[in-house]
Amino acid sequence: MVYTWTRWALRGLRGIEPWEAMQVLTGKRPRWPRRGRDAAGAAILTIWGRTAAGRALIVGVYQVDTWDWNVASAREMSAAELAEFTRWEETRDE
Repeated sequence: MVYTWTRWALRGLRGIEPWEAMQVLTGKRPRWPRRGRDAAGAAILTIWGRTAAGRALIVGVYQVDTWDWNVASAREMSAAELAEFTRWEETRDE
């Protein structure tokens, strides 16, 4: 997979570095893909995961071509999302 950042997505980052989002997308830790919607209501794929340092993020992506995806957003999980993600992590077989 190839992930590309759009300028507007980079400008929208608040307190998250692009490399942290890329760790979620391409790292070795388990990732939880889930359907989502962006701020405008368009369908996107959200990837729930952790950075190498353990920071829990949700990264929104949308498909451009077979192997090409654009990164639309990245943010920290809310407390409720983190609790849900932690429960999901506990069900994973290592």
